[in-house]
Amino acid sequence: RLVESGGGLVQAGGSLTLTCTAPGFTFDEYAIAWFRQAPGKEREGIACISTVSGLRDGNTYYHDSVKGRFTISIDNAKETVYLQMNRLKPEDTAVYYCAAEVTYDTLVTMMKRADFSDWGQGTQVTVSP
Repeated sequence: RLVESGGGLVQAGGSLTLTCTAPGFTFDEYAIAWFRQAPGKEREGIACISTVSGLRDGNTYYHDSVKGRFTISIDNAKETVYLQMNRLKPEDTAVYYCAAEVTYDTLVTMMKRADFSDWGQGTQVTVSP
């Protein structure tokens, strides 16, 4: 039910916005995350968002490798989560997946465990030097 779009080829320093359409996932219950996997590398959790109140470590999470460059956001009316990616680097090249799980702990913990139940099919992002 999760569908990603927006991937493509971009030059280093450029920008892309990925979209995760998540019909039926209520953002005040579910955490929506973005993961990526490059060829020959392990899957990496890079960003997460939940509007559940009272989360000890806040309502967004970013991996150090994307902090300050990527922004995750929600459009409740469109049931969509976005990942705005700026100042892209060749090492950002990967298949990007969105995933959903009921928010059960801090986003930091959830991303470490990476035990999300629902996954999209992925969208390829390629950053040329």
